[in-house]
Amino acid sequence: MKVLLFLILSLFVFSCKNASAPNEQTSEAPQTEEAAKVDETGPEFTSAYICPMHCKGSGSEKPGICPACGMDYVMNDKKGDDGHDHEGHDHEGHEH
Repeated sequence: MKVLLFLILSLFVFSCKNASAPNEQTSEAPQTEEAAKVDETGPEFTSAYICPMHCKGSGSEKPGICPACGMDYVMNDKKGDDGHDHEGHDHEGHEH
């Protein structure tokens, strides 16, 4: 009977200890909103053709393949077909 009680208590203690283990691993300080912001000034965000995964240092002015992950570049939605950045203004009143 003592052995059975010992086994039950042992299982309870070990199962509680394991349940708290993931919390111990993820007990990092929560990211602030500023820390979570991504720097979008690199070529992986500003080039005419970009990697869908935005791999660091990727991006090109011509179609191609990302050297980091091997995915095909896609046209950057934030740039027009001519490579001109249209973010922040439109073409009203001028042509280029």
